[in-house]
Amino acid sequence: MLFASSMRTGAVIALVFLTTLAHAAVPVQPPPAIDTRAHILMDFQTGKVLAESNADAPMEPASITKLMTAYAAFKALEEGRLKLTDPVTISEHAWRSEGSRSFVQVGTQVPLEVLLKGMIVQSGNDATIAVAERVGGTEQAFAGIMNSYAKQLGMKNSNFENSSGLPGPQHRMSARDIAVLARAMIAEFPEYYRWYSLREFEWNGIKQQNRNGLLGRDPSVDGIKTGHTESAGYCLATSAERNGMRLISVVLGTASMKAREDASAALLNYGYTFYETVALKKKGEVLLSPRVYKGEVEMIPAVVARDVWATVPRGSAAALVTTTSVDEPLIAPLAADQTIGQVTIKDDASLVTSVPLVPQKAVAEGGWWSQLTDTVALWMR
Repeated sequence: MLFASSMRTGAVIALVFLTTLAHAAVPVQPPPAIDTRAHILMDFQTGKVLAESNADAPMEPASITKLMTAYAAFKALEEGRLKLTDPVTISEHAWRSEGSRSFVQVGTQVPLEVLLKGMIVQSGNDATIAVAERVGGTEQAFAGIMNSYAKQLGMKNSNFENSSGLPGPQHRMSARDIAVLARAMIAEFPEYYRWYSLREFEWNGIKQQNRNGLLGRDPSVDGIKTGHTESAGYCLATSAERNGMRLISVVLGTASMKAREDASAALLNYGYTFYETVALKKKGEVLLSPRVYKGEVEMIPAVVARDVWATVPRGSAAALVTTTSVDEPLIAPLAADQTIGQVTIKDDASLVTSVPLVPQKAVAEGGWWSQLTDTVALWMR
C-alpha cells in the first residue's frame, strides 16, 4: 500500500509539473538583426507590432504599390462599379509601360479578372495601368483615389503618384503603412486575397512565375507582394498563417531577392516562436446583465461588441486578467450599438486590449410609471 500510495503521489507531482510546463511563458528574445532599410512584423488579428525598424519612414515601395491598386479595384468590385468579366481596353499608355509586363496588346480588350491576376502574380505594369485607367479614367486620377483610400485606412506616411510603383519624386510608402494596408486587404477581400498565393499565371501564351520565392519555401506563406527598382532595392510584403495565427511582415530596401526572402522568413519565424494570438471573447458573448433605468425592461444583457483577441508571449495567455465595467447608471433609450461599458484584458504589467460592451438589443423608453419610479430610484442612488 505504501508503494501504491507513493506511485499515486508521484503521478500527481508529475501532472502538476507538466501543467506548469504547458503554461510557462517562453522568454521573449530580441528580434533578429536583419539588413533592411526598414521593416515591421505585425499580427493580423490584433495589429500588435512584434518587431520594427524605421517603420514610419516614407520610402520607395516599388511594385508593393500594386497592393493599393488592387485594394482600390476590389473596392470598385465590392460596390458594383465593376465586374470581373468587364472587358478593359488596353491603352497605348498601358502598353508602353516600363518594367515588368503581362504582355497585353494595345487596342485589345482583356477581362478585368485577367488583368488583376496579371498585376498580382506577374506584377505586370501594363496590366496594372489598364486596371487603374478602368477604375479611375486616367492613371493620374486613379492615384488620387489611391491617396483617398490611404487616408481612410490611416496610412500616415504614404503618397501615390502612379499605380505601378515606378519611381516618382513623392511616391512613397512606409513599412507600417504597407502592413496596415495588407491587414485591410486580407480582412476585407478574402475572396480576392487568395490570388496572391498563385504560383504562376499564363496569358496570351506566356506563362510567368510569381516572384515571391517564399511561396515555395514556406507552405504557411500565402502572399503577398514583391517589389524592386534600382533605387528602392528589393522589397517584400509577406503574410503567413500557422495554427490559426496570421502574421504580416514587410521588408524594404534589401540587397537581393534572397536577402528579402531570408529577412522575411526570419521575422515570421521570430513571431511564431515567441508569440501567440489567442481568442478570448466572442462577439455577442454575454458578460453582464446591468440595471437599466426608465426603460421597457429592467435588465439588459451586456455583450462584447466584437471578437476579443490578444497577442502575447507564447504560453502566457493563462495569466491574463479580464475585468468588466459598466457606465452606470444606464438610462433608456439605449441603441443596440451604444457603448455601455468595457471589457479590459491585462497582463502583469500593462493593458493588452480593451473592447466596448454594448446592449444585446436596443432598449426603448418605458411608460410613465417606469419613468416616475426610476426617477425616484435615481435620486436615491
